[in-house]
Amino acid sequence: MPANKSGPVPRKKKGRRGRLVAITVVLLLVAGIGFGAFWGVSTVRASIPQTTGSLKLPGLTNPVDVVRDANGIPQVYADTDEDLFRAQGYVQAQDRFWEMDVRRHMTAGRLSEMFGKSQVKTDAFLRTLGWHHVAQKEYDTKLSPGTKKYLQAYSAGVNAYLKDHQGSALSLEYAALDFENDYKPGKWTPVDSVAWLKAMAWDLRGNMQEEIDRSLMTSRFTPEQIAQLYPAYPYKRNQPIVDGGTVDPATKQFTPKRSANSAPAGTGTAVGGLQTQLSSLSKTLDEIPALLGPNGNGIGSNSWVVSGAHTTTGKPLLANDPHLAPQMPSLWYQMGLHCRTTGPKCNYDVSGFTFSGMPGVVIGHNQNISWGMTNLGADVTDLYLEKINAEGYLYDNRQRPFTTRKETIKVAGGESREITVRSTNNGPIVSDRDDELGNVGKDAPVGNAAPDRGDGYAVSLRWTALDPGNSMDGVFELNRAKDWSGFRKAAEHFEVPSQNLIYADTKGNIGYQAPGRIPVRGKGDGHFDGTYPAPGWDPAYQWKSYIPQKSLPYEYNPRRGYIVTANQAVVDEKYPYLITKDWGYGSRSQRINDLIQSKIKDGGKVSTDDMQTFQKDNSSEIARLLTPYLTKIDIKDGYVRDAQQLLEGWDFTQEPDSAAAAYFNAVWRNTLKLAFGNKMPKELRVQGQCLNVRPADETGPADENDTYVRECGERDGDTAQPDGGDRWYEVVRNILDDPDNAWWKTEDRPGRPGDKNRDQLLAHAMTDARYELTSKLGKNIDNWSWGRLHQLFLKNQTLGTDGPGMLQGLFNRGPWNLGGGEAAVDATGWNAAGGYKVTWVPSMRMVVNLADLDKSRWINLTGASGHAYDTHYYDQTDKWAKGELLPWAFGEEAVKKAGKDTLTLSP
Repeated sequence: MPANKSGPVPRKKKGRRGRLVAITVVLLLVAGIGFGAFWGVSTVRASIPQTTGSLKLPGLTNPVDVVRDANGIPQVYADTDEDLFRAQGYVQAQDRFWEMDVRRHMTAGRLSEMFGKSQVKTDAFLRTLGWHHVAQKEYDTKLSPGTKKYLQAYSAGVNAYLKDHQGSALSLEYAALDFENDYKPGKWTPVDSVAWLKAMAWDLRGNMQEEIDRSLMTSRFTPEQIAQLYPAYPYKRNQPIVDGGTVDPATKQFTPKRSANSAPAGTGTAVGGLQTQLSSLSKTLDEIPALLGPNGNGIGSNSWVVSGAHTTTGKPLLANDPHLAPQMPSLWYQMGLHCRTTGPKCNYDVSGFTFSGMPGVVIGHNQNISWGMTNLGADVTDLYLEKINAEGYLYDNRQRPFTTRKETIKVAGGESREITVRSTNNGPIVSDRDDELGNVGKDAPVGNAAPDRGDGYAVSLRWTALDPGNSMDGVFELNRAKDWSGFRKAAEHFEVPSQNLIYADTKGNIGYQAPGRIPVRGKGDGHFDGTYPAPGWDPAYQWKSYIPQKSLPYEYNPRRGYIVTANQAVVDEKYPYLITKDWGYGSRSQRINDLIQSKIKDGGKVSTDDMQTFQKDNSSEIARLLTPYLTKIDIKDGYVRDAQQLLEGWDFTQEPDSAAAAYFNAVWRNTLKLAFGNKMPKELRVQGQCLNVRPADETGPADENDTYVRECGERDGDTAQPDGGDRWYEVVRNILDDPDNAWWKTEDRPGRPGDKNRDQLLAHAMTDARYELTSKLGKNIDNWSWGRLHQLFLKNQTLGTDGPGMLQGLFNRGPWNLGGGEAAVDATGWNAAGGYKVTWVPSMRMVVNLADLDKSRWINLTGASGHAYDTHYYDQTDKWAKGELLPWAFGEEAVKKAGKDTLTLSP
């Protein structure tokens, strides 16, 4: 990464600079900037926790040591499981309680209690989904006694910290919040921790956005055109995770194809066209905090594992980097949880990435195994049209009563609001939460079997996460698994969200398991595949069962010697169950496959450094495909020709200082806009971007007699279409050698004829890109760089996004000029419809060395601390941006050697 004049200055004297920043903040506030209130140095620094010496933690049976390294990452040592998790709760509250408090209010639909009436609509939708209700049922009826003990111990640790810390002593955000209301946080509960898994599941829920988008497209496109915009997965070019396999029809048992060794080594349904109502639903979804990232094709992750037969260490190497929304602080919290002596009273010796507010480790390794996760993308949601009246809903030719409950939303500084949540047999009626959704189904072509539409249909949501499950049990089982058998048992309980789980152990084995509760749908009219809303009144469209766990794909020590998961198809078309029709299209996964294969051919070996280098690979597949066409176009305008020449000889890498990458990505964005974006319905275009649209009944060449309607986009820029992900790579690939394809043609305008073929449109896009970058980066192409265009801003997810400008400056950091890009392995994602800003990132990176765990490496996006002026607020970000990793000490001696601060928690 080059010198970044617009980004933050590298921090060389961290302690001194931190003090200067704090003093500057105080002086600004004393001077009356912001709210005219006084914050002293003590207020700014009050919440920075004690990390040395000793503190009392009631309820412990024996002292617990917390050893922090130079980056403030804690390693906890205890003698019992309950002591370990009690201390974990205390330590996470020390560093991240504001983040934890906001998360639990979000999952419970109680944001209005903290932030006032602006959050009532969001709370109403979240209450309708009922995450907290489901979490309570899980805790009451599903979770094991051991898991409940751990949750209770964790909660006790959090509450012990809360007892002695209030207001600014908890976090600077609480001092700011006091300007608005007198909010005080309540006690932490075990259900607060369980509910976080629902938020995780929501952001990784699969193809719900695609289901909405396809339906909205029916107002402009034919079914054939929509199918072209959602092409089939390219199985022959981008290999699935599992190399074939069969499910025995009698036993339902999945068997990988030529894989296991004992030793190491569709079409849409008739239910579409819900333009008005689904647009409203989409707007409501945009307002829900997307804590993990914009839902859709972009959100994902990379993970891969290479067996010892192909590594320099002789044992497996495992890498993982989940691609999630950038935020301040990072979603992840690095931590080690160690029993001084493992045995019946203390079962854990594990280290990795945790979620603040939830006990255990989510991704990482213990003393025997390591595991990683990527989003499987299973289709676990369906929207159902419902024929309703005041009393109930129609199902199987009978009127059925709603299931209802009352919810009271408390509002800071205002009166409480009461809502009624109505549910059908398919789930909660999500259309109740928006006035515009009263016309649901108004134009839906649902065929002859549909009931009288009357005032329209409502929309309900069927989602696996709304049924109580055992995922929290699965987290602890993963943490203490000793081998492949224990790992697979844990996977059985990891029901939602459905994640690709990869595996390696210190004995040399590698593996993969697809877990999750994935529905088996009814046949409906023969086309019910989860890609369009279904008629809720027809029993033929109900979910019939779930894919049996033993039928889900897996691999163990495959002969090729490595496994790659990056949101591509899990298994080929011969697999008998429908997992989804909306896989990621395999651009990243195939690039990783190619990188590994190029390294191990002719007996080569993969090193830890190689794994780290692979994670920063920023090659652009769409550039490799499209650039040869762009460079052959005869551009007459010398001003545009200068930019075109940047692409000649370019190696398709997207370094931060690359002018060619900047120009290509601008051409790609404008190509998509001309060929597809301007033709989209307004519900999918970027909010505020307006077009003059000719009415459908006016055909033929444009002339002065045409009338145009001003039509403005309605979609948030992070989720608008075309987003430029690898689905769009496939769309363009399929028409690239068809220069007269209809998608290349644009509408005539008075005085400006439209594009008639591929080369005219590409020339148009190159011209528009030249002028766009001139306005953003200047006339001189020698000064252009991808990083100046493609910047990362880290924002506090509450006061840093919606707070007053002064507060945003206190809590936010950036920008950083980044390389990488959409669907690259270094997946610094951006939405081509919305602009070039970074919308998701590798939120952490790790490489685990199973030959010597102390030689593993890791890094977080920000830092250990959630306190804005703590030394560790974002001390890892500069290294992260450069692709560097930190040493990851695991063994007691290595942790002691790396330790800088030790805090003893005493009974």
